[in-house]
Amino acid sequence: MATSHLGISRPALVATAALTVAMLIAPTQATAAPPAKPGPSGGANPVREGGTTDSALGKGSPAAAANALRHHSPASGKDASYPRRTSLSTPPVNAADKSIKLGLAPYHSIAPRLNALQRLGDRVSVEVAGKSASGRDLYLVTVTAPESRGQVREQERMRERIENSPASAARDKHLKSSYKTPVFINNNIHGNEWEGTDAALKLIEELAKAKDAKTAGLLAKNRIYLNVTANPDGRVAGTRANANGFDLNRDFITATQPETRAIRQLAIDKQPAVMLDLHGYVNGTLIEPTTPPHGENYEYDLFLKNSYANALGMEKAVNGLGYTAEKDGVLPAEIPFRDQKEGWDDWPPIFTPQYMPFQGAVASHTIEFPMRVNNQSYETLPVEELRRRSAINTDIAGAAMRATLDYTQANRSSVIADQIETFRRGAAGEAQRPISPETVPGVPGIGPEDVYTTTFPRAYVIPAGREQRSAVAAGRLVDHLLANDVKVERAVLPFKLGGRVHPAGSYVVDMRQPKRGIANVMLADGRDISADVSAMYDISGWSLGLLWGATVDKAASGDLRVWSRPVTAASGTGYVAPYGDLRLRLDDPKELAAVNALLAQKVAVRRTADGAAIVPGSARKAAAIQANRFGVAFTATKERGIAPLKRTRVAAAVTAGEQFALREMGFDVVPVSTAVLNAGFDWSGADALFVSTGLNHAALTPAARDAFRASGVAVVGLGANGAAFNQAAGLITATAVRGNGDANGVVRVANAGGPITGGAPAHTFVYSPLWFTDLGAGVRADQSYGTGNPLVSGHWRATGPGVGGPTEAAGKPSIVSGTSATGVPVTLFGTEPLFRDHPKGVFAQVGRALLNR
Repeated sequence: MATSHLGISRPALVATAALTVAMLIAPTQATAAPPAKPGPSGGANPVREGGTTDSALGKGSPAAAANALRHHSPASGKDASYPRRTSLSTPPVNAADKSIKLGLAPYHSIAPRLNALQRLGDRVSVEVAGKSASGRDLYLVTVTAPESRGQVREQERMRERIENSPASAARDKHLKSSYKTPVFINNNIHGNEWEGTDAALKLIEELAKAKDAKTAGLLAKNRIYLNVTANPDGRVAGTRANANGFDLNRDFITATQPETRAIRQLAIDKQPAVMLDLHGYVNGTLIEPTTPPHGENYEYDLFLKNSYANALGMEKAVNGLGYTAEKDGVLPAEIPFRDQKEGWDDWPPIFTPQYMPFQGAVASHTIEFPMRVNNQSYETLPVEELRRRSAINTDIAGAAMRATLDYTQANRSSVIADQIETFRRGAAGEAQRPISPETVPGVPGIGPEDVYTTTFPRAYVIPAGREQRSAVAAGRLVDHLLANDVKVERAVLPFKLGGRVHPAGSYVVDMRQPKRGIANVMLADGRDISADVSAMYDISGWSLGLLWGATVDKAASGDLRVWSRPVTAASGTGYVAPYGDLRLRLDDPKELAAVNALLAQKVAVRRTADGAAIVPGSARKAAAIQANRFGVAFTATKERGIAPLKRTRVAAAVTAGEQFALREMGFDVVPVSTAVLNAGFDWSGADALFVSTGLNHAALTPAARDAFRASGVAVVGLGANGAAFNQAAGLITATAVRGNGDANGVVRVANAGGPITGGAPAHTFVYSPLWFTDLGAGVRADQSYGTGNPLVSGHWRATGPGVGGPTEAAGKPSIVSGTSATGVPVTLFGTEPLFRDHPKGVFAQVGRALLNR
């Protein structure tokens, strides 16, 4: 780790005026479990490399971006026996693979090596767990003693019972003695942190060949799953990110990328109790658990008990290799919980080891090997030195893996019992146990600064009908919850909860369920932790309940009595009125995608004063196709609109996440930069310029400046770089004021309405927030930070007395727009509405700004 879309097209119910009558296009995807009598719910100090910025330029091709929206599943069925033999296809030899210089395994060598390992005996199974963004296979290896199909089914029955009937599982002596403990080892999620893959290959071979009783006993009682390289694109290219430019180890709460979704599905299907995530490079070897703040939705007493004990074993194994600072440049291993005060926290669930406890892990760790071989070191050090370092890192990764297997084998009964207890507490709705020397004996240094708990509500309701601000956003949120194995039901009849009556069709998330932690971490508002620590490692607020565009009601308490059915996918939300012209709200990325598709077909779409789209009734069939494709609703209207909307091609100097979000909204995107413009950019292929990073107006050549000025394209600027471009280009008058550069989180805002923020939600996301003062004539404040303290959840401190903090930002404009003296439409954002492709509910603000020209 070192350095600090869901694109599911739900079938829709669409009304059209074909044959002069309303025609319904029925959903083709199941929306509920097989018919059953409904019943009342409830019965049933190192710095991580790359820092905390999403700064990589989007390099992914449109094809790679599209691939990220496809889903891949292992070929083998859940009840196939072990070993599972897969004859892997061998990729072409790639002499440019960056692994080769380090003396490590290039990607093209892995498949033939795994094919050979399968032939060594009956312990090694290989499956393809998915595809990378560029289409490379993701290899899952399982090492265990052979199992018949019947034994596999029995293991799966026990796994399912642990999750869904934990109280019963806790009393089952046969289960505790017979269930194989799942251990998951994830490697190379950062492509230029290579050595975990090579250590994994060595471990697989050792376990396959070993003849000793210890190994036989280990494999008889455990299943060891190894994701050989989680990021093959980055491994080959020598980049931290995947082919789409995404840091996969920041993607787990959003799951935009196929590699992340593959790991998520493995976590759900395999339910690992113990997990390692191999990284580099921190010297000495960093072994989690972490510093505070600790995620408030964990059963942290069970987690810390196992994670700290396993960390001690790994520390002993790593130090026992005999590497020293004097001889090898290797410092002793460190455990942040014990050895550091702050700076390496486990607050956000965006990292692999911080996501895994929500799927049942009671010990999960980032491991950072010590010897840097990437970035500048890769380019400047002699090959001999690089290979010496990589060999040390591979040894250390292997030592951590073996120590973890030893811990799991020695403590398997208590590890399984703790996983069961994690799920049992959730299902029973019990309170968390705060950590203390009494609740977690043997862990030194536990203090009040380590205690983070929450109060889980009785339920969340994602209402239907008029209570719901966006049906398409509600559907996306429900599908995302289901994809994370959260149980969701749909009300058959109206019901009352928490003093409110909710209509039939509302979705209900009963928080008395085994995986309440991941449900709450997604739906809760979160917490302002600004006073707790001086700075955070990465983001501190992320609430999908506030940022994904759907209305979500929290019922803190109450008697949950609702006649409901479990759902397996959100119901279709697409609709086209059978008469009149059509109105499409542009509040959601799917609505932007739909209107962009219509504009690409040359449909004469107009916009309203509040930013909606008016589609002529003559285009009803075209609208029906988009309604079915995206699940959006076209309602009947008599509005005529005030101006035409035009297809917008975007020249974008943006991050990978922003580029991905723009394409998610259906915009044609051409990446640009200072160098691209200076080389002579053809502005005839662009209608708007979006600037957030990588474009410095002052560094443009006179010819490039003249070409931009002559283009007359609309400009959307985001953050400090966007504001600086606006000022240097002399576009609109607005002074950008920088807040704390480390600040981030969910904030309250007041929207002025109009074409950019009409219908926008009352919350947005900030990262290194800005606000604007001294607005010139004709410059409009489209959105302002809320009054008082606008921060809802996250970390935002003042940089000095009354400087840079949320109270200084309160009431100040966060989005401004106007027209330059030469007639160029300009919009400036002080917020981060596209950050890492996450805050779906506010994407449309950028989409509208690009169309508003």
